[in-house]
Amino acid sequence: MPGTIAVGVDGTDHSRAAADWAAAEAARRGMELCLVHASVRRPHVVVAAEDAAARERWAADVLRDAGERAAKEFPSLTVTTRQVAADPVPALIAEAAGADLLVLGSRGHGTVVGHLLGSVGLHVLRQATGPVVVVRGPRDDDRRGSGRYTDGQTDDPAAGEVVVGVQDLAERGAPVLDFAFAAAERLGTRLRAVRAWTVPPVFAWSPGSLWLAGEDEGMRERERRCLDEVLRPWRERHSTVDVAAHVETGSAAQVLLAHGAGAALVVVGRRLPGRHGVHRLGPVALAALHHAPGPVAVVPHP
Repeated sequence: MPGTIAVGVDGTDHSRAAADWAAAEAARRGMELCLVHASVRRPHVVVAAEDAAARERWAADVLRDAGERAAKEFPSLTVTTRQVAADPVPALIAEAAGADLLVLGSRGHGTVVGHLLGSVGLHVLRQATGPVVVVRGPRDDDRRGSGRYTDGQTDDPAAGEVVVGVQDLAERGAPVLDFAFAAAERLGTRLRAVRAWTVPPVFAWSPGSLWLAGEDEGMRERERRCLDEVLRPWRERHSTVDVAAHVETGSAAQVLLAHGAGAALVVVGRRLPGRHGVHRLGPVALAALHHAPGPVAVVPHP
């Protein structure tokens, strides 16, 4: 089976950008592209039969237009469409479970994440069991949402790279690194692994510990060695990928965003719910989804 990349489409500019990005990614992976439109008539809303039929025709037109765009850009790509009579959240969560990747559109930069992504996107991101990529809508100064990447004409040293946040050094963070290394290999670009660290509070009033943190062989160097050790198996499996490991003191979200401003893709993790079944996005994932100007991949892990 070639695999499938699913993308939610609703006729908006940001969903078109998501469909374009998904088509390019499906072509790179040699996978099928599935365009999905989900909507349901609410029981308390009275809708005339002709209005319902008109909405169905509109949804079919949206799917057809997105399919034609993808086929024109990538003639060899297999494109399917699905019109689902269901609430978008459970419909898209089901698509994420059955596909190799789900792609959603974002309205672009907003004042709050809820407005930025919309309630559907947030609910899907919190509950999806598979990777989800969020793609920005088009802006005059940002073409990254179209599936085409920057040409490197920028002062940002990380421009065009895949940037991954590595805060979980345990084995459970492996799916995030798997996704990031595979993406960098497909794109033929550098992978920048970013880890932030802070002086533990217990050391805050210890001059000796603060001195140790600033020494070459101090805490920074130990963090760097830990990161290198975590990356070693993936460097061996993806020997063609150029890897830059970066360790910096500060907030994990701020450090990741500082290095991901010009990235082709920012990759972050999301913990799957534990025994209490709480679905949540962590602060680093939320910050990336809110502020990163390019596509953001959210990869769930145990």
